[in-house]
Amino acid sequence: MSIFLQLLVNGVLLGGAYAIISISLTLIFGVVRVVNFAHGELLMIGLYATWLITSHTGLHPYATVIPVALLLLVIGAAMQRFVIQPLLSAEPHIQIFATVGVSTALLNLALMVFGADVRSVQASFGADAFQLGPISIVTGQLVTFVVALVVALGVYLFLQHTFTGRGFRALAQNRSAAALMGVNVKRAYILVFALGTALLGLASGLLAVQYPVFPTVGQYFVLTAFVIVVLGGLGSLPGAVVGSLFIGLIDSFAGFYVGSDLKEVVYFVIFLVILTVRPTGLFGLGRGSE
Repeated sequence: MSIFLQLLVNGVLLGGAYAIISISLTLIFGVVRVVNFAHGELLMIGLYATWLITSHTGLHPYATVIPVALLLLVIGAAMQRFVIQPLLSAEPHIQIFATVGVSTALLNLALMVFGADVRSVQASFGADAFQLGPISIVTGQLVTFVVALVVALGVYLFLQHTFTGRGFRALAQNRSAAALMGVNVKRAYILVFALGTALLGLASGLLAVQYPVFPTVGQYFVLTAFVIVVLGGLGSLPGAVVGSLFIGLIDSFAGFYVGSDLKEVVYFVIFLVILTVRPTGLFGLGRGSE
């Protein structure tokens, strides 16, 4: 029973790490309707920025979330303005090729600047663990889980109860109708892309304590995030949260009972089965009109 409880807690807390990245990804896709294949490399930039700041200043990684989030906010806004925006009317595969190109460029730039060496961020708080009865809890995972819940609630309240958030929701439902109602489509797209990538800056400060930093680190997290976003329903915030917890639990239990090298196979099989039964995902309602 103690092993089961430990795996259950590990899975739920791991879902918190996935949730922040998945919320970021689903926010961008839900409004802009562009699948950003450079999302992992943007996370990688955030992790390297966190490592650089902590290495040169001695700050705890949690103290870097604001400057790193601001850095990624600027990068996200620039990417939307100069890469995505000129292609909004293009075919979806052209938009995908553009984000793949950005992904490849950023990955190779990281290899040129930092090399392929694995870096690590040293921090006492966050990497330690404490006992809660028979269960061992890693402090960093608990902090990430709590922050993920706050982020999910904050994004939900922002979308539901602010003028800008309602504009985002209108864009997600129908771009043309939202423009006729006075929503500045180009400015809103830049803002939502910037906010989505800024969340990756927040995730970077939290994850840097728990995971090493290397050029391809973002690809693992974002591949899983893509599964979560599609599983939960493209553009669905509740789906991103529930899907993150679901995949976190599968990751934890499958890693123990099946094997760490086969756990991805398990949740991809479950992912395919669920989509066969419900193609729009668990919370998906279908795509809005343009």
